[in-house]
Amino acid sequence: MTWVGLLIALAGALGYAVGAALQQFEAVAEGASLRLTRRPRWWIGGIISLTGACLHAVALSFAPLVAVQPISVATLVFAVPLAAYMYGRKPYKAEIFGSIAVAVGLIWLMMLVPSHHVTPRLGDGAALGFIGVIALLVLVTQVAAIRAKGANKALLLAVSAGVATASVSTFVRVVGGGMEGDLGRLVHWFTLAVPVLLICATVLLQRSYAVGYFGIAYAGVQVVDPITSVLAGALLLGEPLPTSPATAVPAVLAAALTIAGTITLGRLTPDHSPSKQADAIPESRPLSAASDRA
Repeated sequence: MTWVGLLIALAGALGYAVGAALQQFEAVAEGASLRLTRRPRWWIGGIISLTGACLHAVALSFAPLVAVQPISVATLVFAVPLAAYMYGRKPYKAEIFGSIAVAVGLIWLMMLVPSHHVTPRLGDGAALGFIGVIALLVLVTQVAAIRAKGANKALLLAVSAGVATASVSTFVRVVGGGMEGDLGRLVHWFTLAVPVLLICATVLLQRSYAVGYFGIAYAGVQVVDPITSVLAGALLLGEPLPTSPATAVPAVLAAALTIAGTITLGRLTPDHSPSKQADAIPESRPLSAASDRA
């Protein structure tokens, strides 16, 4: 059944990537405010993203977190170029190479995590403690983002969105994977926590998008979300982590590749909405030479 979950996760991740690109375009134009609700394209992006999230939730019912989470990372190589085309330009080589580096590096890291099906169980105390840790991380990164600027601000806000999204995935895994055919297990406060956490993650995500650095914002979420989820799966749900010394060198190389890709995306200048283009620095481009275009 794991392969069924992976296929569903891939379909959901592709939908999430398309929805993210649409919503980021609108968030840059309006900012992370209620004005976004007046823009049809933001709603379309939200519906597509929600559909992708629902498919992701279904996938978690068939496969463990450590198998499902890396699938979403692969869509980074599609989401970033798609966002570029929405701004009327071709993606830069730096965007493409940075996206590929992050995706390959993180997938490589996730592949080092052993896949083993464990029925997820989470006690109330551990669940509340987990939410408390997530809330603290969100608070710290949000406060730090107040004084940050540019790509650093987008990355800090993306970390907030990433850990919040990971909390959604963790609770969905517990609710969906723990049913074992008994729908009565849905009657639990964990089920109610999912939409609340999802709303919080959505708000935080729009804040990271509104800064204008889609590549670093999307990559930040895609990196933080699965890593946090894998740690939660291991620490709270009993899912395994790699223990073989042979995985140490590949893990370092994969992490270095992920970091290099993230830095590359962070060096890009922000995109501007058409309404603000006249007031912005000339067309958004990497800090490197113009010949870096694809």
